[in-house]
Amino acid sequence: MANSTMVTEFLLEFFGETWEVRLLLSMLFLLIYLGSLLGNLTIVMVTTIDQNLHTPMYFFLRNLSILDICYVSVTVPNACVNSLTENRGISLAGCSVQIFLVFFCACMEIILLTVMAQDRYVAICQPLLYPVIMNTQVCIQMTLASLLLSLVIAIWHTVKTFQLSFCHTNVVPQFFCDVPSLLRLSCSDTFNNKLLILLTAIIISGSCFIFIIVSYVHIFSTVLKFPLKEERGKAFSTCVPHIIVVSLFLICGAYVYLRPPVISEVIQDMILSVLYAIVPPFLNPIIYSLRNKQINEAVSKAILRILKLGKFKRALF
Repeated sequence: MANSTMVTEFLLEFFGETWEVRLLLSMLFLLIYLGSLLGNLTIVMVTTIDQNLHTPMYFFLRNLSILDICYVSVTVPNACVNSLTENRGISLAGCSVQIFLVFFCACMEIILLTVMAQDRYVAICQPLLYPVIMNTQVCIQMTLASLLLSLVIAIWHTVKTFQLSFCHTNVVPQFFCDVPSLLRLSCSDTFNNKLLILLTAIIISGSCFIFIIVSYVHIFSTVLKFPLKEERGKAFSTCVPHIIVVSLFLICGAYVYLRPPVISEVIQDMILSVLYAIVPPFLNPIIYSLRNKQINEAVSKAILRILKLGKFKRALF
């Protein structure tokens, strides 16, 4: 792999041309990053501590939150530091690691969201069979299968990308290393790489998206039969934002990875990348937590425990 490339370092794009714009955007993305960390860490903490939340739904939600923490941490901190310090360089090894992690997290995200849609479908449409179908062993097996499949896909794409020769330029038109940007810099034949991306999009992303839509169609048809209007409204208010985030994630990702290799504005590419790499990890905790009564109650209990513990320590000392 090292012998086939003439480039030893890549230069990433900043968030803006002027220092003021870079500072403003860096602070904005850092706030989004901190918000993502806070929201997802809160979900991980309460679903681990509270025994009432040890169910398949919250098991998958905890895994999604851990994944979102990793996903947003792969790109945002490094990009903000680069913009603020004007250090654009990233080594070949660092770029390959970033591509692997982005691909792994993105694949794991969509597969996990599909599994969560299946979990909701069984819970709402087949409630009597839910304990049998979604037992602990099945949940663990589905999570491990998602992990293994994502690892294989990420390794395959990373290896195929860095078998190419990069000799046109080393300036990556993106604030992090991604496959489409590197394919534009290659002076090798990239047909196999593009074919691999297309097959991955059709087999993994396409099938997952169709499965999610079909699951929610069945869920909606069942929810419409609920006698109480409040129950229907609650179900729709939870499901619709989830579908919007999944659609945003897949549509933006598909456009970036599947569009023809034409020259486009760097700012357009960066905005699209923000929509599929930064926004979903930020919105997922809001969708699954702020509108979830059990999560809110668990957070309130945890805060009360912390406050009581603080008062007890002050009384001792």
